[in-house]
Amino acid sequence: MKSIDIEISEVGPRDGLQSIAPIMPTAAKKAWISALAAAGIPEIEVGSFVPASVLPQLADTAELVTHARQIDGLAVAVLVPNLRGALDALTVGAHKLTIPLSVSETHSLKNLRRTHEQVLADVAAIRTAIDALPRQQRPRLEGSLSTAFGCTLEGAVPERKVYEMAQKLVAAGCDEVGLSDTTGFASPAQVRNYSRGIWALLGRERLNGIHLHNTRGQGLANVMAALEAGLTTIDASMGGIGGCPFAPGASGNIVTEDLVFLLESQGLRTGINFELLFAARRVLAAALPGVELYGFTPQAGLPKDFVAATAQ
Repeated sequence: MKSIDIEISEVGPRDGLQSIAPIMPTAAKKAWISALAAAGIPEIEVGSFVPASVLPQLADTAELVTHARQIDGLAVAVLVPNLRGALDALTVGAHKLTIPLSVSETHSLKNLRRTHEQVLADVAAIRTAIDALPRQQRPRLEGSLSTAFGCTLEGAVPERKVYEMAQKLVAAGCDEVGLSDTTGFASPAQVRNYSRGIWALLGRERLNGIHLHNTRGQGLANVMAALEAGLTTIDASMGGIGGCPFAPGASGNIVTEDLVFLLESQGLRTGINFELLFAARRVLAAALPGVELYGFTPQAGLPKDFVAATAQ
């Protein structure tokens, strides 16, 4: 496998599908995940271990983890809302577990029905469960700082609170934290400042990635700020589908296809093949014919004589 400069984590099978009404058939999800991996996507968040009564769109997550783990070289990520979800994820062997902690406690109560104290207690219990496994079977545990840049329910979120929660997540047992613009409020200045602030507190190894939404059209501008700061993993969703169903108006992940073009056009290697990426988009479109897919790059095509950095 060629070395890459920036890792793209595809969150469409989780964040994308949880926010749309149609339920994508499991067989189609497997085909889509396989197509994404074939295109060179290094990490895919295949689902979330939440009760089917809450998000029936993600009821087949365990089966999808089993399928994705059979794909050579693919890092299989899942979201876990609590200890029970984490134990289910450990049973099927996901490589990375992400537990969201909304810096806005109002959003945490709406999203997870849990206080900060309860989420942190779950993190500690998950850490204990992970450490009980043989070392080679232990997944990476990430604490996602949701609503870090602002909340549709509370409004402005104090920067000091973001840092406080980052420290508490690591103290409770997270290997790393991730910045998440759950509501699409983030500005490039915030992205730069928060990244550097967390590194100053916890060290660079504790923050690698960011999850951005394009709700107000600043998604790719925030990517540029993340690159400038030095982040190396960017979440994106094919076709831009998704958003948080528990944050009013928080629609629109950044589009994977446009993100890949942005990076590759700057000489940054993603390891992703455009032809196969567009083929994966066709798999998604065929499975969800009534769902609008976004993205300028797949609509306009690649520029004449364009050579991706990955292909050089």
